Amino acid sequence: MEEEQNSFDSDLIGEIFKRIWRRRAAERERNEATDAMETEVFQVGGATTPKKNRPTSANAKVFKLSSELLRVFVTEAVQRSAMIAEVEGVSTIEATHLERILPQLLLDF
Repeated sequence: MEEEQNSFDSDLIGEIFKRIWRRRAAERERNEATDAMETEVFQVGGATTPKKNRPTSANAKVFKLSSELLRVFVTEAVQRSAMIAEVEGVSTIEATHLERILPQLLLDF
């Protein structure tokens, strides 16, 4: 039960994913409309069929797993930053500590 309280809300993570998917779908539609207008002039004979834009979706397990991965990532970032701060002899984690650990953290994940 304590694990759930310290985790990110999977519904929130799901809504973030869905918002990004909707934005990317709208961008693809705009790009396809622009491309269709540009290529329409150059087509000689034969009709082309547009790509079907399937909506991106995922089930609840994906959002739970993503929430857990995000929790682990943030926890690791805080722990590594705390180690750097401790070595420097300060009691608070600052942005510079996070900046120093971020490249290796990203490589590890």
